[in-house]
Amino acid sequence: MAGEKSQFDYVIVGAGSSGAVLAHRLSEDPAIRVCLIEAGPKDRSPLIRVPLGVMVLSKDKRHNWLYASTPQDGLDGRRVSIPRGRVLGGSSAINGMIYIRGHRADYDNWAAMGCTGWDYASVLPYFRKSEDNTDPSLDDAHHGRGGPLSVSNLRDASPIDHDFLAAAGQMQLRGCADFNAPEPEGMGLYQVTQKDGKRHSTGAAFLNPVRNRANLHIETGLEVERIALVGQRATGVIGRRADGTPVRIDAAGEIILSAGAIGSPDILLRSGIGPADEIAGWGGTPLHDLPGVGRNLQDHVDCMVICRTRTRAAYGISLPALPRRAMDLLNWVTRSRGMFSSNMVEAGGFVRSSPSEPRPDIQFHIIPGLKSHRGRMMEWGHGVSLHTCVLRPDSRGSVTRSGTEGRPNVDLGLLREESDVARLAKGVTLARQILQQEPMARHGLTEVIPGAQVTDDADLRAYLRQHARTVYHPVGTCAMGTGSDAVVDPALRVRGISGLRVVDASIMPRIVSGNTNAPAIMIAEKAADMIRADRSARQSHAAE
Repeated sequence: MAGEKSQFDYVIVGAGSSGAVLAHRLSEDPAIRVCLIEAGPKDRSPLIRVPLGVMVLSKDKRHNWLYASTPQDGLDGRRVSIPRGRVLGGSSAINGMIYIRGHRADYDNWAAMGCTGWDYASVLPYFRKSEDNTDPSLDDAHHGRGGPLSVSNLRDASPIDHDFLAAAGQMQLRGCADFNAPEPEGMGLYQVTQKDGKRHSTGAAFLNPVRNRANLHIETGLEVERIALVGQRATGVIGRRADGTPVRIDAAGEIILSAGAIGSPDILLRSGIGPADEIAGWGGTPLHDLPGVGRNLQDHVDCMVICRTRTRAAYGISLPALPRRAMDLLNWVTRSRGMFSSNMVEAGGFVRSSPSEPRPDIQFHIIPGLKSHRGRMMEWGHGVSLHTCVLRPDSRGSVTRSGTEGRPNVDLGLLREESDVARLAKGVTLARQILQQEPMARHGLTEVIPGAQVTDDADLRAYLRQHARTVYHPVGTCAMGTGSDAVVDPALRVRGISGLRVVDASIMPRIVSGNTNAPAIMIAEKAADMIRADRSARQSHAAE
């Protein structure tokens, strides 16, 4: 193949929440040559630094893959948008910045499934390693100080958040001062990946400080098409620049896929690694039969309650509010405070849909603004929007292909199982009840959706199928484990192929009970140690 060629010790595909961390940690050793490849551009846009830019980035094709699901049977045949970061920092550069680790039991269950070394006690040090938590009230046993990633309280939470928490208290829902304690439960303000009121993506936290390392080469605008194999060993990656120039980059050590729960399995499939019959069926060349590739897709299914308010306490656009919005902009420019420092999902929490649940199975995210239910960037006026999501869905989807060219088929499988519909219905019912309590009702709420006409269980379930979506937490498509469906082993090595690992949220055997950015960072921290340990062992063996 004509084009550019080069060689490194480690080639990392994807510079997102996991890939940026890996590049930082592996290049700490000056003897290791690391190449980090990103399909998207550098993270120079001011929309990335300004937290409120999340409203634009979710639909910005320059920094976003803008995937769409296949028609979802559980959602009345609707397609669902799936934003994924396509920029240095990946999805951490376009997400809602919430820093949540999940529940202790999530990781203990991974270990019980055969993923040795992934229990809560084993992963906690890696969460702490990356973290620089700026809240001195949180205990050091569970939080890190001085790590690369700034985790902070919101600078100026909306008064609506406090009214929402007061309303939840009237429903006898407990408060939660630390959502990253081992067993988070209750309601409170979320911590965010921000530094001095600005987004702190993994690009800013892990790449910016080390961009000038002589042994770290960062490629942007290069899309990897497949992995080069010699027998059962991965030897390099083959890709193409935006201008069509073919590129091959070889690895003397390992290829590491960190392209996310959609990108990583898709690269494997295009490389002939996956279900052999399926690959042959769409015209590919099967080289290694690995049935689990692209299977086990899990995501947090979510549905909103949206209300207009008579008061203008919430963020919004209206003629009377325009002077205040101008002051908000000035406040950001001069002090990095106010509305423009908001991640727009400022508060929420974890609750049980039923007292019989062993731990919280529902998560809320309150937006102190009027989110559009019609696909628009925003709606005119003021209001509140309350997300309700199912934390551990039973439904499963997949990432597959229809041919050698084009995008993958992403079936999220949302509400495929009736158990998820029932659980989500309970959560949305509770959300509506919280909004009816006096601290929120005093704002003069009028429910836009579901609306006053949705009163019984049948109507509510129909509403869920018409309006439910994802909160953008796809995982599981290169699942870790020891059984025949596992794609990677507990050291994240692709089964049956040497010199190839997957390090990102796709390796989760089960989805965690909360937002997935912090776990993706933890996975990379732990993987970096495993990769370095393997390298050291090989060098020691060679010296004997």
